[in-house]
Amino acid sequence: MYREGCLQPGRRGNWVWSQDGEEVARIGYSAKQNQVVLDYRISQYGGEWESITETVCITHADCHFGGTRPYFICPGVASGRACNRRVGKLFAGGRYFLCRHCYDVAYTCQSEARYNRMLRRANKLRMALGGNPGTANIIAFKPKGMWNRTYAQRCFEIEWCECEADRAFVWKHRHLLSAGDLRMFLED
Repeated sequence: MYREGCLQPGRRGNWVWSQDGEEVARIGYSAKQNQVVLDYRISQYGGEWESITETVCITHADCHFGGTRPYFICPGVASGRACNRRVGKLFAGGRYFLCRHCYDVAYTCQSEARYNRMLRRANKLRMALGGNPGTANIIAFKPKGMWNRTYAQRCFEIEWCECEADRAFVWKHRHLLSAGDLRMFLED
């Protein structure tokens, strides 16, 4: 919203979500000094439509290289206490737009299996070296200007992550393997 200029005081309009060119949701907003007022309608569990007006405060934090960045102050209340967390995103998980902590929203990677996390990490390192993701591809050659020691550390980390991914995968599916296969794959 900030990049689109929607948080400038006096600005008002509608924020529209669409899917395949078709509008799926709309929310009205009006920006004031250090706050934004959200106007929307909601129907929970197929019930009656309810109009909601929610005021969300905005604070600004200084950036390292000058300027400021706006953050929302979560208007949620949990266990009788105001949340008041400074957050960059608010989620529509119920009647109001609240932070991920109030709605207990986890990051995608938190529900990922260990072997997937390890492979994602290895692929990220591979691409940082200028190579292609995937264990079937070779690790890219040392980029110009990179120290040999740094390159060796990165290669070791890629191989370690892929080895850990293999071990985690075999451990998860160990019930499909015989005792001999398990010893072969998991012995140190």
